[in-house]
Amino acid sequence: MTWKPPPVDEKGEPRSQLPDTAFAFEKGRREPLVDAAHVRNALSRFSQVQGVSDEDRAEAFENIRAAAAYFGVRVSEKSWHDLMKSRGR
Repeated sequence: MTWKPPPVDEKGEPRSQLPDTAFAFEKGRREPLVDAAHVRNALSRFSQVQGVSDEDRAEAFENIRAAAAYFGVRVSEKSWHDLMKSRGR
């Protein structure tokens, strides 16, 4: 897991100003996790992200779970594989 809560003053900052650790997929800076709405969006779009390895997906899922816990978003899936099944892929 690489996700860290963004500093309070960075909420609302342009995506280019966010640290890499604010994203589910850190390497590609995909799916920012800066609030509950973005966490829910990352969950719903997880299966749509292309060009990433299984290891990247596993790390992104752990990042999403950490952000979800921080922002109070319920995640019922137990692994990233569940997101691929439940979200239509």
